[in-house]
Amino acid sequence: AVLHAGRPPHQEQKKITPYFGRVERFSPLFSTIFCIMKTVLITGACINTGVDIVHKFASEGYNVVFTGRDPEKVSAAQSKYEAQFPNVKILGYAINSLVDERTVDEQAVEVLFEDLDEKGIFAETLVLNAADQGLGIKIFENPLTDFMKVINTNVVWNYFMVEHAGKRMKEHGGGNIVFVNSNTAYRAIPDRVAYVASKGGQLGMMRALALDLGKYNIRVNAVLPGMIKTDRWEKNPDFYAKVPSRFTPIGDVAVGADIADAVYHFAAHARNTTGAELTVDGGNMIQLYPIVPEEK
Repeated sequence: AVLHAGRPPHQEQKKITPYFGRVERFSPLFSTIFCIMKTVLITGACINTGVDIVHKFASEGYNVVFTGRDPEKVSAAQSKYEAQFPNVKILGYAINSLVDERTVDEQAVEVLFEDLDEKGIFAETLVLNAADQGLGIKIFENPLTDFMKVINTNVVWNYFMVEHAGKRMKEHGGGNIVFVNSNTAYRAIPDRVAYVASKGGQLGMMRALALDLGKYNIRVNAVLPGMIKTDRWEKNPDFYAKVPSRFTPIGDVAVGADIADAVYHFAAHARNTTGAELTVDGGNMIQLYPIVPEEK
């Protein structure tokens, strides 16, 4: 069953509270299995890197709670995950991060965690993968709300997710939080000012949270991918064949599984690590500029 958090489009937002459309009620056995086995909550997990992160944790025996924005995509993803990983439990939520460009949907997050509480599900690991890519934002052309939308999604909404997940981790004696960040937090790219700013701000927030939550045995870290081979490569092969960032020191670009491995390392193996960054970009961060091979 896929649970939906959001607002019906035919009603005015200010009069609506978030809702969940329950397709079925879960049995006590379902909740028991979630309690016995480790559980991870992964945001933005219907496509691309999010899928690989789900695959990694599920293959390691974790039950998976995941989110996406589109109910149909969440439903389709859940069906695929259940078929691929029959030995773990999968639970998908359709949830929006924002009410509008200026406003985080606080109620949707609250209802999400309340529903997990009702089912007796505790996610000991939170992976914050969902992001607004903030494409094509030009300083003299785009309205301020375009900038705000990216910051509110990538920083403010993630903070609110951490607040609610962290509260439950504190009650259970600890947990892990992993941000999927970006090497653009250090290396800017054109017409992505909001995205770059959000990722830089997210890293500062990660370190501050690691400091504040450490006393509760909650570790907070970040994975910094560079370019990743996603569906965008297939849609625009000519561009990605020549884009400078593909020319890494090791001669290869990461796939989603590489990012998933790094996320899992922080969650499962880095017992004494918090406030740390792990860059997965083929070495792009170490070079002043990419060495583009001469055409033969």
